[in-house]
Amino acid sequence: MNEMELIKAGKTALGIEFGSTRIKAVLTDLNGQVLAVGFHDWENSLVNGIWTYSLDEIHAGLKSCYASMKAQVTEKYGINLTTVGALGISAMMHGYLAFDKDGNLLAPFQTWRNSNTQASADTLTDLFGFNIPLRWTIAHLYQRILDGEEHVKNIAFVTTLDSYIHWKLTGEKVTGIGDAAGIFPIDSSKLDYDQKMVDQFDTLISDRDLPWKLRDVLPKVLCAGEAAGVLTDEGAAFLDESGSLKGGILMCPPEGDAGTGMVATNAVAPGTGNVSAGTSTFAMLVLDRPLSKLYREIDMVTTPTGFPVAMSHANNGTSDLNAWVNLFAEFAALSGNSMDMGDIFKLLYENSLKGDKDCGGVLSYGYYSGEGITGLAEGRPLLVRTPDSTFSLANLMRSHLYTSLGAVKMGLDILLKDEKMNCVSLTGHGGFFKTKGVGQRYLAAAAGAPVTVMETASEGGPWGMALLAAFALLKNNAEVANEFASKAGSVPAKMEDYLTGIFAEMEGSTLAPDPADIEGFEKFMESYKAGLDIERAAIAAIK
Repeated sequence: MNEMELIKAGKTALGIEFGSTRIKAVLTDLNGQVLAVGFHDWENSLVNGIWTYSLDEIHAGLKSCYASMKAQVTEKYGINLTTVGALGISAMMHGYLAFDKDGNLLAPFQTWRNSNTQASADTLTDLFGFNIPLRWTIAHLYQRILDGEEHVKNIAFVTTLDSYIHWKLTGEKVTGIGDAAGIFPIDSSKLDYDQKMVDQFDTLISDRDLPWKLRDVLPKVLCAGEAAGVLTDEGAAFLDESGSLKGGILMCPPEGDAGTGMVATNAVAPGTGNVSAGTSTFAMLVLDRPLSKLYREIDMVTTPTGFPVAMSHANNGTSDLNAWVNLFAEFAALSGNSMDMGDIFKLLYENSLKGDKDCGGVLSYGYYSGEGITGLAEGRPLLVRTPDSTFSLANLMRSHLYTSLGAVKMGLDILLKDEKMNCVSLTGHGGFFKTKGVGQRYLAAAAGAPVTVMETASEGGPWGMALLAAFALLKNNAEVANEFASKAGSVPAKMEDYLTGIFAEMEGSTLAPDPADIEGFEKFMESYKAGLDIERAAIAAIK
């Protein structure tokens, strides 16, 4: 079949991911080839001290993104999209969405960006002997209990953004195991929430006189390849306001953006790792042995198939970097020389390569919010330099690019230097790597390891979500599976095998670290760590 015939026949997969600044839809065939994309740009709001999106914004963004993708299908292929083979939803992990028995939101959505859960996270970490980061759903839930919030007694369902949208489209209260691993600790041998810790939590809250236990309110855990319900007629009408989309489409387990990042970079087997760099930045390494001890800087999550993963997660990535690029775009427009934003990014990124290896005494912090790795509950974007610094445009941009990886590097150093974990490959994806050879070079220097960037790097998590949907279709639709096997020889039994086949056809480039870049980045990091006191002072002084 040609592309138009595949789309008409519904032999496709659709992934929709809610990122921090963009909702993106990617429609693919079952070999991962991109057929159409759609976008909706948005931004979180700080309301009464809480980073949030309203349900109206969430719903409108989803519909706008789908409509954008659907319009591209019509433009490219001359057809009206009425069905897809399988559909999957992914989103920013963690956070807190609580609903009552009638489906009403009980409190404002708290995103991963909120760090108002220190007391809860500390208590649960000590109780479980397992690191509970501030942004995890269970930390938010217990903090609401500690704070005596009235809505807690009325909770019927607590979940994450991707799981909520999946519930809205299917009626199923489930989530993928990778996303679940950011809700509550996972037992990889059971592919479910850790029962011992569940019991410990229930005992902890037993004196609170609540009408529910933990498993009553959390989504059910599913793994990659499992069926997670179907798109209902109501869900189809909600997603596609034109009324063209039909119900009955297979839905795969929803996933968090960490899991889709692993899939999008083929980093799902032990010894593989990836770095997703965007508004938040996180590095993940699939482990072949346990860590020697608990680290508050390292999260333990899982792949979409349940392998344990160590994650270094930074709340702050490229937001301040993007703000500076926008400033230069504003200047270009003011000068009468307006430029395409993509061209501005490319020009500034490539020029940063001319800067000093250590950024010449220029130091920046893109802390829009708190940063768990460096122990800060709030953030203040900062730019500071020594009087004798080499204050050039190249050093300014290089500093912003370095600092986008700064907090994540501190976690990577624990895994690669202190724990000496096996790292066969490290793959980068996300907008940070879109300008060829720049972000890739700086990550190689930060990690001290070769970094691969695939041609699909800028498609990122939504493409990974589409692959998860495609795999679920192969595992749950005999007709599609037989047709796939007739061409490929067999239907892959495991997600890892499916991805091996997908990536065998993908083009990419691998860049080894330059020793001079490594030395420069390490020198920059000395200033970065020492300068955290400046960030603390700014938080205290500027309200």
